[in-house]
Formats: sequence, structure tokens, C-alpha cells
Amino acid sequence: MLLYDSSSNKDTEQIFHTQLVKYGVSYVKAAKTAKILASGKPEELLTEEENRLVTETCREWLVTYNRYKKIQEIMPTK
Repeated sequence: MLLYDSSSNKDTEQIFHTQLVKYGVSYVKAAKTAKILASGKPEELLTEEENRLVTETCREWLVTYNRYKKIQEIMPTK
């Protein structure tokens, strides 16, 4: 079981949210997902809706993140 104090939970939530939005997830969807991820609840305790949202959002993030990494390989920064 993961335990977070409220300040580190908020920090963790903010980091998740920033990364999700950075790679194309909508602001509202990222906020909901970040809150779930930062809660530290084990997957077994998530509701079906929470589980679906997290899975869908992470897949969306991964597609865009992988696209970004491929572009970085092709066009390295100076």
C-alpha cells in the first residue's frame, strides 16, 4: 500500500497532469487521471470507470510520447 502526505500527493498529481497535457491529453481528462494516479490506490481498488479512464488516457499519452521520441531520433536538437 502506498502512502502519500497531502503535499507530496498534490505534487505528484501536478507532475502527472503536466506530463499528460504536455503529450496531448486534454486538460480535464489529464486532471481526472492525474488525481487517480496520484492517489496511490492499487489497481484492484479502482472502480471500473477509473480503471477505464486511466488505461485510455495512458494509451493516448503513450502514442503521442512515442511519436515525439521518433521525431527526436530523426531530427536531433542542436
